[in-house]
Amino acid sequence: MIQITDKSQCCGCTACASICAHDAITMQPDALGFLYPVVDKDKCVDCGLCEKVCAFNDHYDTSLNRPKPDAYAARHKDMKEVETSRSGAAFIAISDYVLENGGVVYGAGYTDHFRVVHKRAVTKEERDEFKGSKYVQSDMNTVFRQVKKDLKDGLTVLFSGTPCQTAGLHSYVGRKLREHLILVDIVCHGVPSPYMWKDYIAYLEKKQGDEICWVNFRDKQKYGWKAHRETFKFVKGGKMSFTYTFYKHIMFRHSCGVCPYTNTKRPSDITIADFWGWEKTDPNINKDDKGVSLVLVNTEKGHELFETVKGRMTVIPARLEDCLQPNLQHPSVIHPKRMEFERDYQRKGFLYVMKRYGDMGWRYKVDILLNKIKKNVKKLIIKK
Repeated sequence: MIQITDKSQCCGCTACASICAHDAITMQPDALGFLYPVVDKDKCVDCGLCEKVCAFNDHYDTSLNRPKPDAYAARHKDMKEVETSRSGAAFIAISDYVLENGGVVYGAGYTDHFRVVHKRAVTKEERDEFKGSKYVQSDMNTVFRQVKKDLKDGLTVLFSGTPCQTAGLHSYVGRKLREHLILVDIVCHGVPSPYMWKDYIAYLEKKQGDEICWVNFRDKQKYGWKAHRETFKFVKGGKMSFTYTFYKHIMFRHSCGVCPYTNTKRPSDITIADFWGWEKTDPNINKDDKGVSLVLVNTEKGHELFETVKGRMTVIPARLEDCLQPNLQHPSVIHPKRMEFERDYQRKGFLYVMKRYGDMGWRYKVDILLNKIKKNVKKLIIKK
């Protein structure tokens, strides 16, 4: 039976809970809301399937991978799709094709007032909820089992998620059903706490005296593609923009610091991401700062699919060495005070940790002031 003694060795993908025929495993939240498997020993028959299906290790299946991925800069030809997507809308081009041919698409959306969950879409309107970044670990619930049912029913399924989620799903469905499963992962920088996100929403609503009705984790229409600003709209018409504590890596899941998928042997057919460093590939494709996707084609299935849909995009081949952003080379570096942050959150709550570690207290204001001073000093040195 699966037992998590080291939390960094579990990514929360739900493969173990999904494969258990006796429903002996449930996913239970820790202090920050990250889900971990808990075994009911009265139901467990010690079959070992939960341990066998786990793909969060250095030995995950890469047997379908090409020797190395083909890399591309890509941008959808419909600028409305680009403007409403996080990068260059490569995911829209791929998922449109699947939906147009009777398939289903799974991705990260919202439920229960912006709680991030994985959902199923059979129309483009439903799929549009999956657009944009969501810097919270999504709750998979029973999605793996839903995907397997769709595959057994003869449907083509496109599943998009973090590489740990796609690796877990690949292992869970097995080689036979994998034929009609298209896996698309993102270059993930780490997944922040679901409970912190829930508290953050509640804090903003209390501060505004109104209910949030719209969220954009990275508002590129107002601030441009390079910006990292969250925008919130309220029912009565108010609006707020912030830079969330996510960027400090202090509330990531423990497993993000040892992620085995941070390389170019991706556990999916296609990988998509922001294309940082696009200028090395083409100086014009993102001059307007509206966003451009990096696409890595990892498998033969991914190659066939991309060749079919690339006519919907402006596509420029790229050198893989020009695309190696940090999380294609190594895991995110977890903040050294990560454990202290969790203990303080558990004991003293959201406002305390945001003032001590985040962007609400005097420490944050001092850091901003010091950074401005450093920048001005550098400018003076350069002028001299």
